[in-house]
Amino acid sequence: MTKVRIRLWSVNVSHLNEVVNQIVEHAKKLGVNISGPIPLPTKRLVVPVLVPPHGEGTKVYEKWEMRIHKRLIDVDADDRFMRQIMRIRVPDDVFIEIEVLR
Repeated sequence: MTKVRIRLWSVNVSHLNEVVNQIVEHAKKLGVNISGPIPLPTKRLVVPVLVPPHGEGTKVYEKWEMRIHKRLIDVDADDRFMRQIMRIRVPDDVFIEIEVLR
């Protein structure tokens, strides 16, 4: 069997967890060895924005934040499992990267 590493990331943690749970369910149904999901560190992107539109007076900033949540799953995959993974409905804000390891 070949090893497959699946990386998932999203700004919406609930959508991300739904997709991860579907992958784990399919792996358990097919009896495939799985390690994960491993939560990777969350990346925080902070953008400070000047509040007054004219830029004069006291410098007051608003901080906008976006968090990117990541998960990692390693699977001993076969053809049946890979076909099942391709059929999973993935929301638009969840990104998946599948890497085949030797």
